[in-house]
Amino acid sequence: MSSTTTSDFLLLSRGKWDPASDKADIETAIHQFYEWYEANLETGIFKRGSRLTTDAALVNCDGIRTDGPFAEGKEVIGGYWFIVAANLAAAAAIAAQSPVLLHGICYEIRPLESERGSAYRLTNETLRA
Repeated sequence: MSSTTTSDFLLLSRGKWDPASDKADIETAIHQFYEWYEANLETGIFKRGSRLTTDAALVNCDGIRTDGPFAEGKEVIGGYWFIVAANLAAAAAIAAQSPVLLHGICYEIRPLESERGSAYRLTNETLRA
């Protein structure tokens, strides 16, 4: 019996639908996406995620804002899911099978880090020169 080590990867759905794509074609791709997603959930390749609503709040040291400004359209995150894979390349190969990619949506895939953040090591929050 072979044992393969896997990790969880965050899959962020980004972007907007291609205006050149027909709405019926987009709707078909969305339906195909959910069939693909559900099949991958059943096999354990995916873990549950969710689409995001259009409501948002921005919280920082200045307080809470619900009126923006928020990310530009090309940076919008439409949803998130989790992929279980051996490495980032394998997770990307799984995501590349998504039917919605032909209609303007793209994915950002990030390995999940279990280690706590620290001001003394390089992290996503570390300022870079």
